[in-house]
Amino acid sequence: MERYDPKAIERKWQKVWADERTWEVANETDDGVDRSYVLEMLPYPSGEPHMGHLKCYSIGDAIAHFRRRRGMRVLHPMGYDAFGLPAENHAIKAGQHPRESTATSIAEFKRQFLEWGISIDWTREFGTHEPRYYRWTQWIFLRLMERGLVDRHEAAVNWCPKDATVLANEQVIDGRCERCGTPVEARQLEQWFFKITDYAERLLEDLATVEWPDHVVTMQRNWIGRSEGAEVVFRCESLGTDYPVFTTRPDTLFGATFFVMAPEHPDVFALNDSPEVREYVNRAVRESAEERGEEAREKTGVPLGRSVTNPVNGEEIPMFVADYVLMEYGTGAIMAVPGHDERDFEFAKRFDLPIRRVIDCGELPCTDDGPMVNSGRFDGMHNREAFDQIVAWLESEGRGRPALHYKLRDWLVSRQRYWGCPIPVIHCGDCGLVPVPDEDLPVELPDVEDYAPRGRSPLATAEDWVRVECPRCGSEARRETDTMDTFVDSSWYFLRYCDALNDDAAWDRAVVDSWMPVDQYIGGVEHAILHLMYARFFVKALADMDLLGFQEPFARLFTQGMITRDGAKMSKSRGNVVSPRDYVDRYGADTARCYILYVGPPDQDADWSDAGVGGIFRFLSRLWRLAAEVAESTEAGGDPSSDSAGPLLRKAHWAIRKVTSDLTDRFAFNTAIAAVIELVNDAYRYKDELLAAGAAGAAELRFAAATAGSLIFPFAPHLGTEVYELMTGRRVWEEPWPEADPALLSTETVELVVQVNGKLRDRVQAPAGADREEQERLARESPRVAAQLDGGEVVKTVVVPDRLVNFVVRR
Repeated sequence: MERYDPKAIERKWQKVWADERTWEVANETDDGVDRSYVLEMLPYPSGEPHMGHLKCYSIGDAIAHFRRRRGMRVLHPMGYDAFGLPAENHAIKAGQHPRESTATSIAEFKRQFLEWGISIDWTREFGTHEPRYYRWTQWIFLRLMERGLVDRHEAAVNWCPKDATVLANEQVIDGRCERCGTPVEARQLEQWFFKITDYAERLLEDLATVEWPDHVVTMQRNWIGRSEGAEVVFRCESLGTDYPVFTTRPDTLFGATFFVMAPEHPDVFALNDSPEVREYVNRAVRESAEERGEEAREKTGVPLGRSVTNPVNGEEIPMFVADYVLMEYGTGAIMAVPGHDERDFEFAKRFDLPIRRVIDCGELPCTDDGPMVNSGRFDGMHNREAFDQIVAWLESEGRGRPALHYKLRDWLVSRQRYWGCPIPVIHCGDCGLVPVPDEDLPVELPDVEDYAPRGRSPLATAEDWVRVECPRCGSEARRETDTMDTFVDSSWYFLRYCDALNDDAAWDRAVVDSWMPVDQYIGGVEHAILHLMYARFFVKALADMDLLGFQEPFARLFTQGMITRDGAKMSKSRGNVVSPRDYVDRYGADTARCYILYVGPPDQDADWSDAGVGGIFRFLSRLWRLAAEVAESTEAGGDPSSDSAGPLLRKAHWAIRKVTSDLTDRFAFNTAIAAVIELVNDAYRYKDELLAAGAAGAAELRFAAATAGSLIFPFAPHLGTEVYELMTGRRVWEEPWPEADPALLSTETVELVVQVNGKLRDRVQAPAGADREEQERLARESPRVAAQLDGGEVVKTVVVPDRLVNFVVRR
């Protein structure tokens, strides 16, 4: 080639890797080789890959390459999170069956990932929509059911009265159905749940055992939301129902003057089914929790026309439904203490309700501590001292108990949608809920004509599929017509990768234990709560069944930053979306991959720049030209001698140490790539001098070029391989990672870059560790620098020890 041709180089090496099945890895469990499981969060295959996918998989691939060359057997698999609403909506828009549109998207994802040269073990590839996968999703559901971790009860759902169908939260836009624009209502329907709350304390405690970013751990802790307090029972005599309330302030119970229920509480319509209540509830559920919780928002509500009994003083207090109470907190009902809570105070003022002081702590509403008043036998006690005594008294009266509360709620897993994993349960009039026998799995999705029929679940329209014999008694029964939340599919896929070709079991215990937990998990922070929480729950539950030998799925987590354009998140509405395909077609995959890691620290957001992409392309072109020229001008020989090491050899070993440190201690890919750029720049600086110095100079230049290829390989694998082969005749991925020679890292002299007003004017040698004054003196003695300083006033001198001197001159 006369010039750098990324397409030719990339196709060449991709064919080699495919033909030789280079990245496939065996499942030996006792060979004594260190192993590492590197995994990116599997993508939704809708449309084609975007810049977030390119960044995520460029990060993961750099880590995988680095660890392989450090002697590890690396598992780096790939799959597709193919069920769910986005894929279903895409299919409806395209006028295709979801299987067809999903297959098209998967084919495009795989084509581009191969074009990017990502080092995937494709033998382990699968989509979560394939029966060979969801057979085992259903098997896990049944194991959880046997363990008592599956429940079915009523819960509030979004209901479109025009289409007569349940809507996912994503289908509700500004309180209206996204399809027809009708205002959404709340309905109570039977739903399936996983009892993740049984694991709340372990999910909280075991966060101490993983190496995750602090902000992600904090998000998980806050989502679990552990609180200590008391559960207190308020009785509604007119319904004969007890309503438990969780409170962290039992000392204020005597100040409770009304009782408030969240609009989503399942008993609201049983208490009052009037049009006024229904209209208020439907209006409330259209709004987000954030909107309803705004401090400046005016408090609203509707009386329910019922009362409950305050258990500490026997008072009947009125019941309300109000949107400032959330179903996610406590039991979805609160005792309202307006004298000592700001929100309750505003509500009481609005509805002219009694406000009672029960702690002598200042102007109401007051949340400070102090002696208790208007609190019966507890008057005069300090409120904090009275906590335990009040709870003990309630417990002795059968009206309360000490309680731990978690904000975490059981996981609602049923969806009234078509494109999802069928729930493997049969409804029998005689036997009740009957699990589908394991030997009858998978329960495959039937074909239906309408993916969103009015008034019924899509699967319910497949009558021949729904009608079935009860496997227990043989009588006529019906299949469950809900499908599973797509988060179920992604809560165990990392286990299946370990043993993806196993047709007899979801996994072999010895195999999965040999790979798990995932050593390095990579993905967006948007999944920091739900996906990670659900996956952790699955692993703990399966470990309790003795199906796994570990407690956490992901030992280490890295959350990538977003790629923006013109300072804003990419979106079609803004017209600022850039596709990886366009840049790979123009510049090659190595440039796109290298740039996306060079543009900034990978855990931070970074703005895409076409000029920056061009700069990386020019750097890679210079590296290729360097290797081509050195290959043409010199012959391969042994490594250069460290006894007479020149500055380029020392620079190469400096770069080895720098890149190794950046990949080992932190994922500072941007500074690692910058170090290779420095090395290439120095190679060009010394090239002519070394080529004229004979065999020793040629060996030093070849070593530097080969080292640049070796070090750039994790970020630009095709060019790195090409350069290394040109210099050494060997394949870089089969070579161990280079080690820096300590003898060449310590030097008695350093090279100072000397600038005048920020522009490079010379480079001078200085004793390593020289003080500021000595470095400035040596810089001034340079004839080139002296000429630039002549006739001007040095107003400031900047010295970066052992690296740079910059004179700021005013003329």
